[in-house]
Amino acid sequence: MLLISPDSVDEALDCAKAAEHLDIVDVKKPDEGSLGANFPWIIREIRDAVPADKPVSATVGDVPYKPGTVAQAALGAAVSGATYIKVGLYGCTTPDQAVDVMRGVVRAVKDYRPDAFVVASGYADAHRIGCVNPLALPDIARRSGSDAAMLDTAIKDGTRLFDHVPPDVCAEFVRLAHAADLLAALAGSVKAGDLGELTRIGTDIVGVRGAVCEGGDRNAGRIQPQLVAAFRAEMDRHAREYAATVATAS
Repeated sequence: MLLISPDSVDEALDCAKAAEHLDIVDVKKPDEGSLGANFPWIIREIRDAVPADKPVSATVGDVPYKPGTVAQAALGAAVSGATYIKVGLYGCTTPDQAVDVMRGVVRAVKDYRPDAFVVASGYADAHRIGCVNPLALPDIARRSGSDAAMLDTAIKDGTRLFDHVPPDVCAEFVRLAHAADLLAALAGSVKAGDLGELTRIGTDIVGVRGAVCEGGDRNAGRIQPQLVAAFRAEMDRHAREYAATVATAS
């Protein structure tokens, strides 16, 4: 699945123009961090702006170890219209802390909307900020009752997912997630050139922003419908080629 992250209602309308090429519209606020939370009214407006059959995802933020605070924020995202709730476990230094936060999120969100989808998100560059190890995320998601484990990059300085977690380690992340019956999501300045590896290792959700913005700039650039279409075409090409390779090998 392809997840695209507009940061405004105007950008969401651009996503709507390319709705046939994407699977999830993700609401975030990049100037508040890689998983920065946007305002409840923006989530509502974006929910209204995109086709009803496209789920809206919302980031709750790069959160501290404050389980009650985070649970309230997650519920706010669900009430505002998001069905995918993503939590960046920025301030959790141990797996137990992360599980504590995510259990609160899962209960708060699913008591309100049982069909909501909760994503425990960690960081490929965790070593730079002191949070939980990327390979701990699948077990954190499993223990907390979350539905997916995700990796992004915390520090947007031009380094990318594979700079911090090489493809073989990402493959282990995906394997652990699938073994726990979770979806595996990968993001972090992902480019079209990464799609071959992401397909090969079995990634379920690819999250992008910069790759579909003019000039490749996630902050100054704006999402372009034609770039979304081109990125999706490349995703589909790799999926077809990989499927053909697997069929030939068997």
